[in-house]
Amino acid sequence: MTGQETLPGQAQRWDGDRGGITVFVAVCVIALIGIIGIAVDGGGKMRATERADYLAGEAARAGGQAIDPAQAINGTAIVVNPQDAAAAAQAYLQAAAATGTVGVSSDRATLTVTVTGSYATRFLSVAGVGSLPVTGHGTATLLHGVTAEGN
Repeated sequence: MTGQETLPGQAQRWDGDRGGITVFVAVCVIALIGIIGIAVDGGGKMRATERADYLAGEAARAGGQAIDPAQAINGTAIVVNPQDAAAAAQAYLQAAAATGTVGVSSDRATLTVTVTGSYATRFLSVAGVGSLPVTGHGTATLLHGVTAEGN
């Protein structure tokens, strides 16, 4: 009896697709792992960006506390001392193990902090992407007094 003959009551088998489902499953598994990897690393980058935004905002607020006492005491203006504000913001970033830049507006009433960093990928490193850049921005504007209707 040869491999293609059948006995009475048996269905004839065709072996032409043998192993075809294995290749399909392997391709699908690789694609699903890739999609999961993009989702995990994309979510991780979003969390890292949120953290960078938070740190930038808090560093700007910390710098905004460094007002120029000479102008504040005599009531001339509420503005920051640029050197002290930049130092306070950088100290906050350093304490949070972050790096960034601090800018003070020309009227010395607004501080802008930009935090830069990177997110170390977990899945995309297999594809040669070891890290993704992350940037966060924060601004603090000095306000004083109450400005509302009826006051």
